Amino acid sequence: MTGKITRWLMALSSFTLLAEPGNASGPRYDEATFAGGCFWCIEAAFDKTDGVKGAISGYTGGRRENPTYEEVSTGKTGHFEAVRVIYDPSRISYQRLLDIFWQQIDPTDSTGQFVDKGSQYRTAIFYHNDEQKRIAEESKRLLESSGRFHRPIVTEIRPAAAFYRAEEYHQGYYERNASRYEFYRSRSGRDQYRSPCAAGLCPVLDRDKQPEEGRIDEGELKARLTPLQYRVVREQGTEKPFQNEYWDNKREGIYVDVVSGEVLFSSRDKFESGTGWPSFTRPLEPGNIVERKDASHGMVRTEARSRKGGSHLGHVFSDGPPPTGLRYCMNSAALRFIPREDLRKEGYGAYEKYF
Repeated sequence: MTGKITRWLMALSSFTLLAEPGNASGPRYDEATFAGGCFWCIEAAFDKTDGVKGAISGYTGGRRENPTYEEVSTGKTGHFEAVRVIYDPSRISYQRLLDIFWQQIDPTDSTGQFVDKGSQYRTAIFYHNDEQKRIAEESKRLLESSGRFHRPIVTEIRPAAAFYRAEEYHQGYYERNASRYEFYRSRSGRDQYRSPCAAGLCPVLDRDKQPEEGRIDEGELKARLTPLQYRVVREQGTEKPFQNEYWDNKREGIYVDVVSGEVLFSSRDKFESGTGWPSFTRPLEPGNIVERKDASHGMVRTEARSRKGGSHLGHVFSDGPPPTGLRYCMNSAALRFIPREDLRKEGYGAYEKYF
């Protein structure tokens, strides 16, 4: 962790990271900022996540420049304890970062988080651009409409402000002072808190319960889909390898959710994985795919679902080719292919530019 912080210290002074220092052709990184109470815990949640370059503890949203921990801890400067996350958007989406964030907090507590009380421990999402704002607001709306909390969601969504790196002894505290960190955490109430988001049941991860607006008529859906399609998208089934519609499809075009029609993948990112299922290195529209932990069948995997349709699509593995190293192994039965020449006719004309 210390090495991560050192590498990014100079770049973070401007908070504009376009490429890894010393490697102009290397991966490009984005930033995300979250306040979730004690920044030791939030930093620990993100720091070792695949696709995250580094997580930095600090202070933001207050009135004083370069505040110290002692000043912020009084609750009088207006700052939040926060974490700035530097991530590779080709490997992890902003939506996935939000999913992780919601699982760390009690979003209904306006007085702080768990044992830590005070304005500096409030929760907030600080967006860095309009797209992050849109995704964050939609994520919060889904959480509110899920009915899984009996109190209002009070987590704020704010524009990113000046971010001040916390003192060095706070950086990587969970690793540098592991025993003290575990002692604090075990008594903080954070791990004992079993919200609907603890254990991966947050609505942004679990699409089985949809809000009333846009709810899909399951009776109509069952009549519209083939038995195999319905078994895959609604019963988490898996079709046979090498005996499905798109495993060997080499035509140019896009793949959309068979339930909702939302855009998922492009033929440009499709590759021959040898598994007998259609495989992609990345989504064409990352915001349309939700990932969640799947512990079924005696394995721990990452399931991929469509955001609007709530369809089970398949699983994501980390054994794919460059540039992402990922393999989105999908069921053909969950997809509908739109050939390049039919994009405009089918209402997907905006995607012609990709070919």
